[in-house]
Amino acid sequence: MTKLSVNINKVALIRNSRGEDLPDLMQFAVDCEEFGADGITVHPRPDERHIRYDDIPKLKAIVSTELNIEGYPSERFLKMVEDNSPNQCTLVPDPPGVLTSNEGWDTSKEKDYLIDVIARLQAKNIRVSLFLDPKLDMVEQAKATGADRIEFYTGSFAKHYIQDSNAAIADHIAAAKLANQLDLGINAGHDLNLNNLKFYASEIPKLLEVSIGHALISDALYYGIKNTIQLYKRLL
Repeated sequence: MTKLSVNINKVALIRNSRGEDLPDLMQFAVDCEEFGADGITVHPRPDERHIRYDDIPKLKAIVSTELNIEGYPSERFLKMVEDNSPNQCTLVPDPPGVLTSNEGWDTSKEKDYLIDVIARLQAKNIRVSLFLDPKLDMVEQAKATGADRIEFYTGSFAKHYIQDSNAAIADHIAAAKLANQLDLGINAGHDLNLNNLKFYASEIPKLLEVSIGHALISDALYYGIKNTIQLYKRLL
């Protein structure tokens, strides 16, 4: 079964809005695991508007499933990842100041840079995934970087899913088949939700993991976090 990693950035955003510890981010992470989440994802940004860098050691100490840290590989970010040794680091090409991650790496243009960064993290026994658009040439060059996995950016799929689900997912299927041939693990994330997740997961061969935050936390406002996690798990 495809694993569900819950991104808790939005929970941290609510906490930070009052400068207090409510909601309790650490307890929330533990509860997500208890309710069925297969992992916890965080994406600390330079301005620390949601997940803060000082959250990471605390999460490392309590997460018992899988900790996935996403982010742009600045020197500060890389040192933090090395110091905390998450199970997985997902490298995302979003420079400081962007609102959200909305495109994948150009693995051809950035190949040499990524080779060095990936080797540095793998030397610490950290699995490395590259945030990627579903393009055959980007998948092929991702393999050349030495990455263990790729994470398909699913924002465009989600945007066009209602109009034509088959057309929306066609590039993802082709890219996934190539990734399987190259022995690249496949993750996916961005704008996956209760409406489109089952279709996406059923169509992508050997989909290992999805990381979902914004939609899942929004659904939890209505259904509660325990019920929401179970709803997403059933779709997988």
